[in-house]
Amino acid sequence: MKNMTLRNIAEAVEGELVLNGADPETEITGAELDSRKITAGNLFFATVGERVDGHTFIPQVFEKGASCVICEKRPENAKGAYILVKSSFSALEKAAEFYRSQLKCKVVAITGSVGKTSTKETIAAVLSEKYKILKTAGNLNNNIGLPLMVLSIRDEHEIAVLELGISHFGEMVRMDKIARPDIAVITNIGTSHMENLGSQQGIYEEKSHIFDYLSENGIAVLNGDDPILSTVKDAKGHKVLYFGDGENAYARITDIESKGLDGSDFTIKLADKEEAFRAHISLSGEHMVRNAACASLIAEYFGLTEEQIIKGIEAVKPMSGRSNVIHAGDSIILDDCYNANPDSMKAAVDMLMLAKGRTVAIIGDMYELGENEKAMHREVGKYAAEAGVDVLVAIGGLGEEIYKGALESGKAEKYFYKTKEDFLTDMENVLKNGDNILVKASHGMHFEEIVEKLTKGVERS
Repeated sequence: MKNMTLRNIAEAVEGELVLNGADPETEITGAELDSRKITAGNLFFATVGERVDGHTFIPQVFEKGASCVICEKRPENAKGAYILVKSSFSALEKAAEFYRSQLKCKVVAITGSVGKTSTKETIAAVLSEKYKILKTAGNLNNNIGLPLMVLSIRDEHEIAVLELGISHFGEMVRMDKIARPDIAVITNIGTSHMENLGSQQGIYEEKSHIFDYLSENGIAVLNGDDPILSTVKDAKGHKVLYFGDGENAYARITDIESKGLDGSDFTIKLADKEEAFRAHISLSGEHMVRNAACASLIAEYFGLTEEQIIKGIEAVKPMSGRSNVIHAGDSIILDDCYNANPDSMKAAVDMLMLAKGRTVAIIGDMYELGENEKAMHREVGKYAAEAGVDVLVAIGGLGEEIYKGALESGKAEKYFYKTKEDFLTDMENVLKNGDNILVKASHGMHFEEIVEKLTKGVERS
């Protein structure tokens, strides 16, 4: 890793370097918090968690060939170099910030209340038609995951597409200082983390710190259909470009033709191109079309041709738990259980209603919505019922509020279960062969267990 010598790392993290015979000019080969992932030449960050203290694994990582350990406690009889710091988590951020300053790799940073991951996947798929891409893996989008992703960038990577997820004030500026993006994307301003950030304006103010460390010629790419983002004219001195279906959009969407759960055909017109182009994305919902428009704008910035953009959009694949359409016998499962908030719930219901046949929405608690959480859950229940869902299954403590909201309107069959286990016990009495089934709730509800049981081919009448 370029210039990531033991000496330079110690200076960057403001720690005490103890060599124990090691060469201070040794460059590390990688960085990990998980001792199980350590390989020869790696740097290990020993962190203190709620359940596990990484310091207990220091002897094992040296046995596996770690070049150095960053730690908060001086290890006894250390068999390799270590850097003593006040906070290993703070050192992780500082090390990633230093490493980022050495890199020529361009960075696209993405934040927003909904759709960060699907937007990241779409942008990465399109840019991969021309460049060697690194993209955020799994859920490594917080103040621990982002530094690890930056530290995984290598010389062969030309562009990194990184998610920046926040839930509290002060987090975005720290992450942006590490990422130092060339393009900053905000997908939307919704109600996620309202409990901590107070209001949608508070959410925007925190997320807008993604502009703080934009490169000199960097640009902000915003959803022009979002009522808050569409009013942003200046990104702290940087140019703002919109995507969406409005006249202000640099990448403008027209003529959307839904193909049901098989995706959409649509037209995109880029402002400085004479001709529009037609494309297809296999993931359903108008939000996926907006993702494609966002990716098209960024692809043009990086010099991709129209043909490369179209091919990249067609290459976008679903991820487990995120708008993933699964064919299970005669039924179709819409696996969107990774996370949830009111906006994404409504979008998922809209996607479900594209299906042909009986529709079933199995939905549960949404977390971190603040003092209005009950009203927001009732609103989702009402929305699903009014959308025309045939069967609504509400699960969880707040799921009861979803159920109450659904009772206000619509002709749907309505069921409420206090726990996921109660529903799983009764599932065969609710579902039928050939159903189109949406499964969605906040990640902590572990609705992936419902998806797993559905895809095992449970007999239904």
